[in-house]
Amino acid sequence: MIGNRARVAVYHHLIGKQLTSYVGLHRKLCWLHSAIAVRWRTGSTPAPILTATPARALVDEQISIKAGFLPQHCPVTLCAQMRSEDGDRWEAFGHYNTSADGTVNLAQDHSVGGSYLGCEPMGLFWGLQPAPGERVGLRLRMKNVEIPLTVDISLMEGHVSPRERESAELAVVTTERWFMTPGVQRIDIRQNGVVGTLFLPPGPGRFPAMVDLWGMGGGLVEYRSAMIASRGFASFSIAYMEHKDLTVQLDISGADAYMKKAFKILRDHPQVCGDRIGIIGLSYGVYMALRMATLLDLNPSCLVCINGPAGSNMELTQTLCKPKTSESDQRFWPQDNAGYLSFREMSSPSNYSPGTQVKIENLACPLMYILGEDDQNFPSTKNSNLIEDVLKAARKSHLYTCLSYPGAGHLIETPYTPHTRLSVWELKPRKILALWGGHVAPHAAAQEDSWKKILKFLDKHLRA
Repeated sequence: MIGNRARVAVYHHLIGKQLTSYVGLHRKLCWLHSAIAVRWRTGSTPAPILTATPARALVDEQISIKAGFLPQHCPVTLCAQMRSEDGDRWEAFGHYNTSADGTVNLAQDHSVGGSYLGCEPMGLFWGLQPAPGERVGLRLRMKNVEIPLTVDISLMEGHVSPRERESAELAVVTTERWFMTPGVQRIDIRQNGVVGTLFLPPGPGRFPAMVDLWGMGGGLVEYRSAMIASRGFASFSIAYMEHKDLTVQLDISGADAYMKKAFKILRDHPQVCGDRIGIIGLSYGVYMALRMATLLDLNPSCLVCINGPAGSNMELTQTLCKPKTSESDQRFWPQDNAGYLSFREMSSPSNYSPGTQVKIENLACPLMYILGEDDQNFPSTKNSNLIEDVLKAARKSHLYTCLSYPGAGHLIETPYTPHTRLSVWELKPRKILALWGGHVAPHAAAQEDSWKKILKFLDKHLRA
């Protein structure tokens, strides 16, 4: 393939540059600069010390984790533990050996075992997984973005596992991971039938803006929009299926009119720059984003598409909703040979329903397509190739940029958040697990690198 494709083989240990915080000292809520914890022992030697700086930060920011006053060249374990909003325990840990001066610095020292290997300054965060004994198929999806994820970090003696925490713990610090910077406004939108949440950055505006679309999981997902607003862009997360406040179940043609109304609500907001609006979509949200850009005469300034299709296997008149949950209908759910839910085969371009393929040749704005090469839920590589080929034939290759990440799966989200290879799709009448794909370390690297490049892309096309 030719064009502006940038095949990016990213390894997490090569990415060490900390993103600059958008949080200023003038914010009403002061961010705690660092947390320090010690546990005193008897004797004349100083007690071990553990620091995390800053202790409060946005989810996409790196923090510095260090331990000191330890014996030289001795084994220690760093462990992160938290509880989700639903009360589930998540944990990650790394095995380290102290240096000659009795310290451990996660920015330069290597984990030799545990949840991750190598020099990974944020491995304790992106390496979080459900603790042994927790429910099968958990996925971390923050519902209340106005509270932080609280993560306890422990320093433990020896190369041990988290279950040995109480007997081996030397020190502990507590960190807070926020999705909203102080001053961001969260506004519920229920207007003209449109259901969504608008996030506005601190200040009077006017702000460039993004429409934020998720996939067929449905509902209203806010955490990416909160992060986008924390980086200076207004962001409007829109629900278009499976939400209690939606008055009707939309079909695809009905969704077009719905999206047009949503775009107009954002464009007409007094704190939004109406001529500087982009769209970001994940999974089936990519299809909705492409339709908005090529069919509805909305003229967005740019598109960001993450692992999604350029067409649909559903008829134009088919209702947008999850597969039905009755036992008799489950045989129609798209499952792979292992029984996991996957749209990988049915969402191939060769299986698009008549009339649903987006007229990519009509695209008039820059498009960044983010591709996880181990996407097990959508045929993202085939869809990316289709988009590139059509734009090439239309002499619009200059509009297209593809970031392709080996080892990354379907759910490429904000950096330093846990990877989910599979998770529960439906609870009733029985659990169905959706297979998303990806491997922990390369997926984490993809999330970190793609987020940095998304923000740069938005700066270029919405602020210039």
